[in-house]
Amino acid sequence: MGKSAVALALAEKLGGEIISVDSMQVYRGLDLGTAKPTAAERARVRHHLIDIRDLREGFDAAQFVGLAQRAEAEIRSRGRVPIFCGGTGLYFKAFLEGLGETPPTDEKLRLELNATPLAGLLAELRERDPETFAKIDQKNPRRVIRAIAVIRLTGKKYSEQRAAWGTGMENHPFPARVIHCLRRPPNEMQHRIDVRVDEMFARGLVEETRALLPQGLAENQFAMQAIGYRQVVEHLRGERGLAETIALVKIRTRQFAKKQLTWFRRQENCRWLELESEEKTANTLAGHFAAGK
Repeated sequence: MGKSAVALALAEKLGGEIISVDSMQVYRGLDLGTAKPTAAERARVRHHLIDIRDLREGFDAAQFVGLAQRAEAEIRSRGRVPIFCGGTGLYFKAFLEGLGETPPTDEKLRLELNATPLAGLLAELRERDPETFAKIDQKNPRRVIRAIAVIRLTGKKYSEQRAAWGTGMENHPFPARVIHCLRRPPNEMQHRIDVRVDEMFARGLVEETRALLPQGLAENQFAMQAIGYRQVVEHLRGERGLAETIALVKIRTRQFAKKQLTWFRRQENCRWLELESEEKTANTLAGHFAAGK
């Protein structure tokens, strides 16, 4: 909430370009629900890793790392400053610390696992990797599928490969020392979430979702994790009314924001800043950049 506006202002001050660290903005069509930068904002500052996949395609952290590394090198080769902006903590961690031996997605295997009931996936994970089974979010099909895919493709436990993370920074061509994390007071954050969700629906989230269904939205379990779209799909199926759906999206967004804060607080290389106006925050960040912090 507000980080995109700060990134825009910062990019203009530093002569930068923005690399999106958002697992959902990679998909074409997921516009309103992901608060994707507008055409006018992209005209102001060049953005990377947005609208690069169709809804029938998979995407994962390994693909993100490869594309982000290429984008960063390209930006720097032109004398510009890469600015990473987003809220997908896993992608930040994978980019900065490495992916261990985690393989890229196998499309055939992904489709097979997507068609497997969650209960069956969990039973396989419990048998093949009890440690991951005990720690993973068992209500999140995307994470369960990814863990099993890694196990099947490598023949090794997912928990063992995750332990290899953290070994990538020494070989990173442009090492980063800190992630600047922005936060607002809880009451202000809740108010902004409510306003944003109301605006999403007023601008046509239901219509956008309806148009995306023939393009494979409901079949893409990864994209269906995007808050707003799953709830609207359920609404279109007659599972709940519109007012109840809007209220539920607000609740899910608050829960997700809280989970994001918790995740980033656990990261040692995060520097926290209270988000004032976007311009003031951008000035503060520009000062850190100039000082080499």
